[in-house]
Amino acid sequence: MKIDLKLLHQGKVRDIYDAGNNQLLMVASDRISAFDCIFAEKISGKGRVLNDISNFWFEKTSHIIKNHTTKTTVSDILGDNLVSELSGKAIVVQKLTPLPIEAIVRGYIIGSGWKSYKNSGEICGVNLPKGLELAEKLPEAIYTPSSKAAVGGHDENISFAKTIDLIGRDLATQVRDTSLEIYNFATEFAIKKGIIIADTKFEFGLNENKELVLMDEVLTPDSSRFWDARLYKKGVSPQSFDKQILRDYLETLDWNKSPPVPKLPSEIIQKTADKYTEVKNILFKS
Repeated sequence: MKIDLKLLHQGKVRDIYDAGNNQLLMVASDRISAFDCIFAEKISGKGRVLNDISNFWFEKTSHIIKNHTTKTTVSDILGDNLVSELSGKAIVVQKLTPLPIEAIVRGYIIGSGWKSYKNSGEICGVNLPKGLELAEKLPEAIYTPSSKAAVGGHDENISFAKTIDLIGRDLATQVRDTSLEIYNFATEFAIKKGIIIADTKFEFGLNENKELVLMDEVLTPDSSRFWDARLYKKGVSPQSFDKQILRDYLETLDWNKSPPVPKLPSEIIQKTADKYTEVKNILFKS
C-alpha cells in the first residue's frame, strides 16, 4: 500500500503522514509491539480495532480535554484513492507539538509496577502501602510517567519531579491531573461493562495556542491493561482482554527483551487478535 503523502514518522504501530493545512494522516497498522520491540508478524484487523476504540474514547472524554480529532475525512485528503483499503484504519488529526513524556496511570499493581514495588516499595517515587498483593487495587490511582524512547529504544520510568524539569511545573501538573481524571472516568464506564482498566498510558501535545490536547491513542488494548472483572482475583495475574497474552508468552522465553525479536507462533497471534476484537465488542455493546 503506497500513500502519496510525505511520511513523517513510523512508530511502533502508527504511520504518520503530512496531510497539509496543519493536519496529519494517522494510520493504525496491524503491527504488534511488546516491551518496546516490534514483531514481524501482523495481527489481522488490529489497526481498525485500535482506531475504533480510540475514536470511541476521544468522544467519551471530550468533556474533560480537547483531542486531536478533526472533521476532515480520509477521502478529503486522498480522494477515492486507497480509501477502501484504509477504511477504519486511518484518521485525519491536528498537527501538534508532542510532549516528551508518556502519562501513565495505574489503578492496580501489575507488570513493571509490581516489580518496582517488590524491590523498593514504590513506583516512580510514589510510595505505596506495605503488604500489597499482585494485581491488587491501589487505594487510589497513581500517576507514574515515563520518558518517550525512540523506536527500538526502551521507555524509562521517571518521577513527577523529572517531568517538571522537562516541561515545567504548570504543564506537568495539568498533564498529571488530566490523566488521572480521564482514567477515573474511563474506569467507571468500563466496570459497568465488566472490564477493569488496570493501567493505561496517554500522550499529549500542544496546539498552536499552547493548549494541552490529548493525542495519538487512548485506552486501547495497546496502551492499557483490560481485565475481565468476573474472573478478577488479587494475588494472581488476571485474564486480560488486551495484548497481555503476548507479554505473558514472551515472559516464558529465554529472551532479553531486545532485538532481534523471537518469532510468534500462530496460536499466540490468533489469540491476541481475538482479544482485540472481544474488548471492542464489549465496550461498544449497548
